[in-house]
Amino acid sequence: MTTSPPTPHQPALNAPLLSIRNLRLEFTGQGRTVYALRGVDLDIAPGEILAVVGESGSGKSVTGLSILGLHGKTATVTGEALMADTNLLALDAEALRAYRGRRIAMIFQEPMTALNPVFTVGYQLFEILGLHAGLKGEAAERRAIELFQKVGIPEPALRLKSYPFQLSGGMRQRILIAMAIAAGPELIIADEPTTALDVTIQAQILRLLREINETEKTAIMFITHDLGIVAKLAHRVAVMYAGEIVELGTVAEIFETPRHPYTQALLASVHSAARGEKLHAIPGAPPTLTALPAGCAFAPRCKLKTDACEKTITLQTEQRRAWRCIHRLS
Repeated sequence: MTTSPPTPHQPALNAPLLSIRNLRLEFTGQGRTVYALRGVDLDIAPGEILAVVGESGSGKSVTGLSILGLHGKTATVTGEALMADTNLLALDAEALRAYRGRRIAMIFQEPMTALNPVFTVGYQLFEILGLHAGLKGEAAERRAIELFQKVGIPEPALRLKSYPFQLSGGMRQRILIAMAIAAGPELIIADEPTTALDVTIQAQILRLLREINETEKTAIMFITHDLGIVAKLAHRVAVMYAGEIVELGTVAEIFETPRHPYTQALLASVHSAARGEKLHAIPGAPPTLTALPAGCAFAPRCKLKTDACEKTITLQTEQRRAWRCIHRLS
């Protein structure tokens, strides 16, 4: 795939910050194997916001978790996640500590369960600052207050003494973002960080992430099912279905000229709801990940299905775009 010249809103991909190649993840148990990821290829550029979208169970979250070795003991991971020529997937837990939090941070989906309820939020932030920045005592407290101010938390010195249950969902999410940026990571993996928030707080969190991206030049892998957020926040989009990337392109390309039938169906459902029309639903259900077809996994739900679709998959490319479909849609 060739690389097109970058625009002011499209960071260059000449030297990716993170390159994921043929990422495969399988869960085994109770006499069966779940093929959660099936050959994922992705590049994330320095300073880029890459949105990963798709239905629940498509593989979005496990892609982010597997990069940092957080996929669980029942999973087998193969492939490469290269950062400065180091394959993160090949590192043991001890070696990964040099990357977790320090170079790659994660914002988890549910802030109440991501924070330990028996410790103050200050204690939890101090732990990160001590581990990754070598700060203790007054130095750690000053840095913690600075971080809380940066993410818009009022009365930061007082909030450091609060327990998670004493704070709102939006406040807890800001604290998780403060923890994520504490060591100045090059990449933040944000796993649906606004799902449990109301629309007003959601907008504030999105503005905060955009500000961090623009001022700190931090790359963000933003995992979501909300295409409205994608349109406002991201530079590029990776559309996932049944453990695969089925389409990859810039935000403008994906929204204006989607090439994969699944992408088209996702956008049609959003557009019909936005116009006040009857909601367009994708027929059928996602496939069972224990028994996948040789061809396109979306074929049983696709209006363009042919016999060839169930037997083969064609990867088509056009400059920095890519999509897995035998049809050439425009």
